[in-house]
Order: sequence, then C-alpha cells, then structure tokens
Amino acid sequence: MAFPDRIERTLDLAHPPEKVWNALTSADGLGTWFGNRAEVDLRVGGQATLSWDSGDSAVLTIERVEPPHVFAYTWPIYGLADADPRRTYVEFTLEPNGAGTTLTMVETGFGQLGEDEHKAAFRGNTDGWTNELTEFCAYLDGQA
Repeated sequence: MAFPDRIERTLDLAHPPEKVWNALTSADGLGTWFGNRAEVDLRVGGQATLSWDSGDSAVLTIERVEPPHVFAYTWPIYGLADADPRRTYVEFTLEPNGAGTTLTMVETGFGQLGEDEHKAAFRGNTDGWTNELTEFCAYLDGQA
C-alpha cells in the first residue's frame, strides 16, 4: 500500500505577490507567522533558522529562490531524530491574481517513510500547515 506523499494547499490572497513574497522569505515575516524568531540567508544553498519561545528550532535549507514567484526549501521531517538525513521538500508558488495572489504550497517526501513514521509526520505536517497558513494570512492582513 502506498502512502500519500504530498500535502498541498492553495490560497487566494488579497495581497500583491511582492507583499506575499516578503512575508514568506524575510526574517521578519518568517519570524512572526512561522516561528518567534528567524534568520534568513536568502539564496540557493542558504539557510533559514526558525526558533520558538519553547526552545524548539528548525533549519531550512533553501533550494529555490525566484522572486517573487517561487520559494522552496528542504527541512527535517516531523517526528524523526535531528540527525536523520531524510528531509521533505516544501515549495511555495505565487501567481498574480487580479490585485492579489494565488499561493500554492506543496510539501513532498513523505513516501520515503515507514508506516509509523509516515503516520506521525504526515498527520503532524497536515495539521501544522493548517495552523501555519492561518497565521500566515493573519500576518499578511495585519501588515499596512
């Protein structure tokens, strides 16, 4: 039996691509909607480090930077040990849509996991994206 390998969400946002891009790729944006703090080296091969007040952190390795259309990174898989080399790939695609932007987020790579690992990671990230994208929209709507 094959496991689902992809989480996909599409949002129609009432904000121009440049504003959405900035929220996705800047330390201020990522450090507000996706964590409590962030450092970003915005280039292919660069890293973004997210940290939370809980003491948790995550390091994203940037794979694609095509302003203001595509931002992608790999990151650790939820539930696996920090030293585990397996990663998922997350890609955000921005398309102009009238005065706004259609944002598509796709995360893949769950198919490399065993049944128990897959169950935890896929469920954790599915729920996580629901929460994070809600925070992302609130962040955008709160910006002048």
